[in-house]
Amino acid sequence: MEQQQEYWREKVVRYLKHRKEGAAYRELFFKCGGKDKDRTAFSTALDGLVREGIVYERNARFFDPAAIGMFTATVVKVNRTFGFVRETLEDGTTQDYFVPGRFFLGALPGDTVLCRKLPGRGESPEGQIDRILAQGSSEFTGALIRKDGRWFIHPDKLMKDDLPMANVQVQGYHEGDKVLARITHRGHRHSEHRAEIVAGFGSADTAKACADSLLALQGIEKTFSPQVSAQAQAISQRGIQPEDLEGRADLREEIIFTIDGADSLDLDDAVSLHPLQEGGWQLGVHIADVSHYVTPGTVLDNEAFHRGTSIYYADQVIPMLPKELSNGICSLNPGEDRLAFSAILTLDEHGELTDYFFQKSVIRSRVKGVYSEVNDILENTASPEILEKYKDVIPTLEMMYQVAKLREKIKRRRGAPEIETHEGKLILDENGKCVDVKLYQTGISQGMIEEFMLLANEACAATGRKLELPFVYRIHQPPTADKLEDLNLVLKSLQVPGHNLKPGVPPGALAEILRSVKDKPVFPIVNIQLLRSMSKACYDTNPVGHYGLALKDYAHFTSPIRRYPDLAVHRILSKALAGEDRHHLRDEFYTFTQQAASHSSAAEVTAMRLERDCDDFYKAEYMTGHLGETFDGIISGAAPYGIYVELPNTVEGLVRVEDLIPEGEYRYDGMFTYTEVHGRGQYRVGDPIRVQCAKAEVSSGNVDFKPVKK
Repeated sequence: MEQQQEYWREKVVRYLKHRKEGAAYRELFFKCGGKDKDRTAFSTALDGLVREGIVYERNARFFDPAAIGMFTATVVKVNRTFGFVRETLEDGTTQDYFVPGRFFLGALPGDTVLCRKLPGRGESPEGQIDRILAQGSSEFTGALIRKDGRWFIHPDKLMKDDLPMANVQVQGYHEGDKVLARITHRGHRHSEHRAEIVAGFGSADTAKACADSLLALQGIEKTFSPQVSAQAQAISQRGIQPEDLEGRADLREEIIFTIDGADSLDLDDAVSLHPLQEGGWQLGVHIADVSHYVTPGTVLDNEAFHRGTSIYYADQVIPMLPKELSNGICSLNPGEDRLAFSAILTLDEHGELTDYFFQKSVIRSRVKGVYSEVNDILENTASPEILEKYKDVIPTLEMMYQVAKLREKIKRRRGAPEIETHEGKLILDENGKCVDVKLYQTGISQGMIEEFMLLANEACAATGRKLELPFVYRIHQPPTADKLEDLNLVLKSLQVPGHNLKPGVPPGALAEILRSVKDKPVFPIVNIQLLRSMSKACYDTNPVGHYGLALKDYAHFTSPIRRYPDLAVHRILSKALAGEDRHHLRDEFYTFTQQAASHSSAAEVTAMRLERDCDDFYKAEYMTGHLGETFDGIISGAAPYGIYVELPNTVEGLVRVEDLIPEGEYRYDGMFTYTEVHGRGQYRVGDPIRVQCAKAEVSSGNVDFKPVKK
């Protein structure tokens, strides 16, 4: 039956393609070669095509939508009097259409709609929604409000109209509460929709409530099921048994230690280093052997695969694995025997990687190092207490610093662009309220550990490629032609040499451009534009390399507690080390690696978006305590509606066009500059600016600034 359906679907689509006049049912049936016995199957196939928007029906005739100016799109934004839909074109690019409110049919973001093109009057082409083909999620977040004695939900992003409650059961909730809600009835207009509360999270004026509601909307579970928790507890209680040590290298007497943030509890990497008699060093990167505990087909593994990654925001962690593993038996805690997967890397006297191998091991970390404390040691500013804590590892630390400096030089020679990014550190009080935001400072030890992890990841990927294993690689594609064209325009307008970049440009060329403007006023613009030109790194089964790191081989090996691809790679490498035939490994892991790469890439994108949005809630919460105060910042971006300003602590806010001073008309160049039309005022990305905090809205994470005269 399915084959019949597919046969008639293909026949119908092929016949109607580009046929503007369409066809009546009888014509369509016979032109497609239908016989009386085929009517039921044909009609079912045709109904399905119409329902999916692949075929359009009007006045008893059937049409190819594209032939009559129609297209399928997704609703992306709804305002009170208009909205936007987005069409995905055959080449993968997208086109947005402006849709007046009277033509919206009550459609909501996420809905799939069939649209008709209209003659456009503005900058965006215009469209009209003809039919809603498929409804998106019915759940949304918002604030509970009361107007004229009636209860409404004010959506955060779904739409601008307040939605009346389908029922007035609000017992236990209060006006101003942040809620997760569900649309229970859809009308033909947005004002006719009705909603009900699914869950409440407390006052919408608190970042915690806003973050919790957003996580709930995305289906992110903070806790684990009883089955997963029970399995984790059983593993933890079993501990390490003698049989677990069979076949492992015993490295418990070696000087091995961890270096992490002061608050870190999931310690999945440790390091060691000792000199070689022939010159050079042997670097050990020892990673928690999570794959020993989390095995295929278990509820623990299924949950880890589903989560894909741990999520970090403010002072919260939503772990990929239960704490019994992530903070317990898998965490490389000091003074405790731990099972590890060790990358043993040989470096020559210049810091070049000359050899490597992987082995299962058992280690005992000497100390739980903290980045800030190690930085003090390496900068000769450590207190006696810190020196006492690290007394067993200080000689190793000093040797590691020398090796890291050699590796940094190698990275620069390799041509990896050194794009600057800033990260904020949120300080919360005992009630979970954000009371300060500081720039996260990185120092010597962060760079040192990063270099060592890069080496292990590179060796891991090279092993997978050389052995032709089914693998999950971390890949980063070169910039696309369109992104390079945009970058060339910016460089040309700034009179920066090198504005003839073409597809296939080596990363070293971009690194050289950055170096050439390092100490110039245009550096912030070039830095931001280079960052925007880069593709998004992701996971893949093909070893195409990592453009941003200028590495031929790259995979994620060093964080299996918090990233599923690392766990997947450990699992495959473990079997390869045990001597399993690589052809058998391909049969066993081919589908698994495809699924792990695809799902983990999507999970990472979701996690990064959630982390950013949740941090914005907390930053806005902090700024509510500083309304009316003045700050010095840097213009970090420009858009048709205003300029973005970033403060030294990474809080970013919007200055709207109408608030620019001196008052008057401003022209936007479409890239990074606003210029006063009848004056000499100018605002450009990278320029310093003094602003006043005019508004901070926790529920949206938005901060508004107004410029002030210095």
